[in-house]
Amino acid sequence: MKIVIFDTNVLLDLFVFNDFRATHLKQALLDQKIDALASPTTLEEFADVIARPLFALEPDTQKTIFQQWKSHARILEDHSLLKAPWECRDSDDQIFLDLAFTAKPCVLISKDNEILKLASKAAPAGVLITADYNVIDSDL
Repeated sequence: MKIVIFDTNVLLDLFVFNDFRATHLKQALLDQKIDALASPTTLEEFADVIARPLFALEPDTQKTIFQQWKSHARILEDHSLLKAPWECRDSDDQIFLDLAFTAKPCVLISKDNEILKLASKAAPAGVLITADYNVIDSDL
């Protein structure tokens, strides 16, 4: 089973926007065809983001979305994560790289340019960093 890490923007596409380009990813997650990883820090960030007024989500809707993601993610404790050898310019996004480095080989699906810039550095370590939502299709 392929290990996948979703950054927060991808989670928004999966759970808030229900982006048609990500429908198959969400279905793979719900069907347990991928091993999706999170950490307490990434969960906290997701909860913070979906609570922002920009999304206008009712508290009950926020709770449902958060619980849906949390119930399908395998959670690795922050203190157990290895420090990735690649530094993200945005320190808030470093956790996704650390999670991926710990779980290698894996796929980190991100829409964040600062993370995507590190793809060539991460590849030799077995971490595929991509914005391609179709990257896991061949394994499903």
